[in-house]
Amino acid sequence: MTTIHACNHSTPEGLYPFDARGVAKRFRHAAIFGALEALMPGETMRFCNDHDPLPLLAQMQQRYGDQVAVEYRQREPGAIVIDFKVVG
Repeated sequence: MTTIHACNHSTPEGLYPFDARGVAKRFRHAAIFGALEALMPGETMRFCNDHDPLPLLAQMQQRYGDQVAVEYRQREPGAIVIDFKVVG
């Protein structure tokens, strides 16, 4: 996988960065769900984190099912970038 620096504010329209590393751990999941629920169909949240959020992904699958597509953009130790796209 190609290394990319994806958590910046110079993204195209419809692609919104969310850097979880700056959110206190006890608030992260609530903040992520709130951000996802603010997106319109077709919009994407580019999520950056320091670890692979497998428990979060399981919660998202239960909560949203196929309404949110998940695509890893970078998956390296200490540098995780995932696009969460709201689909219809």
